[in-house]
Amino acid sequence: MTGTASGVPTIFPTILYDDARAAIRMLTQGLGFSEEAVYEGENGSVLHAELSCGNGRVMLGSKGRGGLFAQAMAGAGPAGVYVVVDEVDEHCARAKEFGVEILMEPTDQDYGSRDYMARDPEGNVWSFGTYAPGSG
Repeated sequence: MTGTASGVPTIFPTILYDDARAAIRMLTQGLGFSEEAVYEGENGSVLHAELSCGNGRVMLGSKGRGGLFAQAMAGAGPAGVYVVVDEVDEHCARAKEFGVEILMEPTDQDYGSRDYMARDPEGNVWSFGTYAPGSG
């Protein structure tokens, strides 16, 4: 399997939004991501943005801006993204304060994780939990 010696992730979920600016606000203010880079088009669309959480990143942009990736993603349904966090209950409380739709309250899972699930305004499902795939 391909990877990097430095521990930098090699998989980056990429999601296109009708309102990428609103998605960036929700992810940073409501779900605790950090804005790393945002590149805008002349019309104010988001050509490319990178947000981080821990050592992971998600890339996003505006729908309808053209290009091969946008064409390939046309009509794509909602995505599901899982993010490892330490303090699940506190993370969920922050999301609620921001008004994020919570689909599942923090719950202890049979496989040892504590998780909760949320939906962003464009239908993507974000899961947050203590389970770290590949950690042992």
